[in-house]
Amino acid sequence: MRILVVGASGTVGRAAVGELSRRHEVIRAGRSSGDVTVDVMKEDAVKAMFERLGMLDAVVACAGHVHFGPLAGMTPAQFRKGLDDKLMGQINLVLIGLQHVKDGGSFTLTSGILDRDPVRAGANAAAVNGAIGGFVRGAAIDMPRGIRINAVSPGLLEESAQKYDGFFPGHETVSSARVGLAYAKSVEGGLTGQVISVG
Repeated sequence: MRILVVGASGTVGRAAVGELSRRHEVIRAGRSSGDVTVDVMKEDAVKAMFERLGMLDAVVACAGHVHFGPLAGMTPAQFRKGLDDKLMGQINLVLIGLQHVKDGGSFTLTSGILDRDPVRAGANAAAVNGAIGGFVRGAAIDMPRGIRINAVSPGLLEESAQKYDGFFPGHETVSSARVGLAYAKSVEGGLTGQVISVG
């Protein structure tokens, strides 16, 4: 398969690439690095990327940022960060990418554990992750040409534990290998409309 992984240089993206590249041609994309560069929040940039790459068997989205901070001091602009970046960035890849994915191909988005196991200062992440899951379930029954769509929802990766030190009290970490397998399950399997939880 010919698979585009957007956000390939991030911790989750590297887990997906590490597993999928064993068996498939993986095209790595990122905001500032990769085989191609793209800002998923800019529709024209997403269109240009897909037109450059041609037809794909699968698109994996591991891109997007959210705002972490106490709810009492959060501004609407800060909350919108996750909506514009992680949520709409990934949805842009689906809406614009549909015509560039082959019949029977797939999209895999990335949410995260906080919509099912929230932490303090994580309301934006929880909302965005829940919205991604809702989009996947709703879009699955409306996808054309046998195209599938799922999301992977990883817990706190071992490699990210130090970066998020203190934000995830009591959370068990998950390995990159387990997260990579979840992307393989979505891309290579037959599931659609599912949120594949890891951890």
